[in-house]
Amino acid sequence: MDSQKIRNVAIIGHGSVGKTSLSEAMLFMGKEINRMGNIADGSTVSDYHEDEIEKQISIDSALLHLNWNDHKLNLIDAPGYSDFISEVVSSARVADTALIVVQADHGVEVGTEKACSLADEVAMAKVFVINRLDAERSNFEKCVSMLRESYGENVAVIQIPVHEGENFVGYVDLLKMKYLVYDTDGSGNYTEEAIPEDIKPKIADYRVHFVEAIVEHDDTLMEKYLSDELISEDELKHGLHEAVRKSELFPVLCACATKNIGTKRILDVLVNYAPSPLIHDTAEATDADGNPIQVKTTDDYVSMIFFKTLWVKNFGELSFFRVYSGNVHSGIELYNPKHNASERIGTIYTMNGKNRTDVSELSPGDIGAVAKLKHTHTGETLCEKKHIVNLQGINFPVPVIREAIVTKSKGDEDKISSALSTLHLEDPSFKYVVDDELKQTIVSGQGEMHLGIIIDRIQHRFGIEIGVEAPKIPYRETITKSLETIQRRFKKQSGGRGQFGDVHIKIEPLERGKIFEFENKIVGGVIPGKFIPAVEKGVKETLDNGILAGFPAVDVKVTLHYGSYHNVDSSELSFKMAGSMAIKDGFMECGPVLLEPIWEIEILCPEDYMGDVMGDISSRRGRVLGMETSGHFQVIKAQVPLAELYKYSNSLRSMTQGKGSHRRKFSHYEVVPSDTAKTIIADRKAEGND
Repeated sequence: MDSQKIRNVAIIGHGSVGKTSLSEAMLFMGKEINRMGNIADGSTVSDYHEDEIEKQISIDSALLHLNWNDHKLNLIDAPGYSDFISEVVSSARVADTALIVVQADHGVEVGTEKACSLADEVAMAKVFVINRLDAERSNFEKCVSMLRESYGENVAVIQIPVHEGENFVGYVDLLKMKYLVYDTDGSGNYTEEAIPEDIKPKIADYRVHFVEAIVEHDDTLMEKYLSDELISEDELKHGLHEAVRKSELFPVLCACATKNIGTKRILDVLVNYAPSPLIHDTAEATDADGNPIQVKTTDDYVSMIFFKTLWVKNFGELSFFRVYSGNVHSGIELYNPKHNASERIGTIYTMNGKNRTDVSELSPGDIGAVAKLKHTHTGETLCEKKHIVNLQGINFPVPVIREAIVTKSKGDEDKISSALSTLHLEDPSFKYVVDDELKQTIVSGQGEMHLGIIIDRIQHRFGIEIGVEAPKIPYRETITKSLETIQRRFKKQSGGRGQFGDVHIKIEPLERGKIFEFENKIVGGVIPGKFIPAVEKGVKETLDNGILAGFPAVDVKVTLHYGSYHNVDSSELSFKMAGSMAIKDGFMECGPVLLEPIWEIEILCPEDYMGDVMGDISSRRGRVLGMETSGHFQVIKAQVPLAELYKYSNSLRSMTQGKGSHRRKFSHYEVVPSDTAKTIIADRKAEGND
């Protein structure tokens, strides 16, 4: 397929707004399927996994394709729920246009906001579809108003519904200046009728705004408009195409996907006005030496990025990619610069959900899949070894939820490590760590449902039975005041050669984050130099093991300034023991306290729920740092102890009726309040860490 005739479109938006139903209608119109499936009975092309059918939501992004008016449309139907935001991120990385679906009876929601932000980050063209215009509480004008409040006057209405609600069968199309009435048999066909007299004034107002929105982004058209010269329909269409591909105008279209109303014109708009891969003709990359370069669609060498890895039952791994330059064909030998490994491309597929079609070759800008790669994973590049490039990767979101997993059978420890590694390579937004300090395997992801899917796949795909428990908190110990000197002597005599080590140390707190410093101020050889490292080792090991409650002690400076030794009985062991005794006793005289990790969280929610959200933050010993507005939503920034954030995403969803989301990152360590610290210390002693 000629790159000029390819359209790469990510269908994104809030959860349950009809993205999958719209994808189904598009495939039907493109004659890729004979009948439209529906979500209720699990018959859609996109949502074919068992867990998607069971939960009736999209979990994995689905790659689809169809031909329309001699163009190829690659569609990526992405999930809308925040737990699966990484699927949207990876889809946006390889698409050129965002088809953002909005519910007619709900308007702009948190998922809409996120979708638009992701589209802006990668400079995608944006097209809005207001879906479910047959809903009882459909309010098209309110939706448009919300879109314009968020995204300005560049929101350009192209279609205006007639008879919203149960009687919705069509709309006025400002490009055709006709009333398009759709057949009610689900065929997707329509007839063109004259605009009803009673709405002509409203349509005239919309038409003026539509024309003004286009000419505002074209100096030549603006000059003609201001001079009252006639602007032809072809000039308007060209102006619209240029403004859309430059992300200067965002068309608004009408639809009722389940009834296949509006689909045909949506496909027309995507083919005629959305950008081809040749429009976004450069991609950021680095060369073999790590220097920044740009890869052009017209470059004759092969470069491609993998944006998703999917395991298919009874088949194996499928890796989804976009070609950025060169023609990719089956059998080609390519190079992975990250792993310094060669990779042979086997059979190339175009996809419609789980259905694969073999193709011999894909052009620059096209999207496809290949099976069973040995070395290449999500976010990585394949290129020609004689022309090494490393395309810019995918910035997956930071996890927002943690769980600890435990295997139920002793023989599964090695198997679980392999399973976790495989799942992370397939989905980099899922992370895990085997924490030696906490003696737990900690898994983290984008939400409870995300981790639930991961755990389910561990059990069913890898056959490992696991349980889940709350992750422990990596507390730290430190001191709040100095001790000028403490002396401890390790002396042992039990016949034969004894042990003797004598040290005097000063202990003082360090600035937070400095961890540990040891200073040697011994003069005159009162302790031989060969024993000094042993003192430091004894001090450091004791701090690492914890003194107050068995947590690592940090931000402590120890100065060795005096001591004594015995010519025969002194040894490295005796000075190590003396150092350990001195820091253990001296630490308890320096105002020891517990430190806890504090995380910075950013919450996005409707204004109606701000009071509840901020009250909840306070109840979690958190503090609000500030608030700002983002479109129709409020962004609350706060700092909260990690110990209070267990399953927070669930609580936030409950508080905001599913309309709130958050992201988080580690901030710093802070002193635990004394009452809370007493409870933690008592619990540790009960566990045997005294």
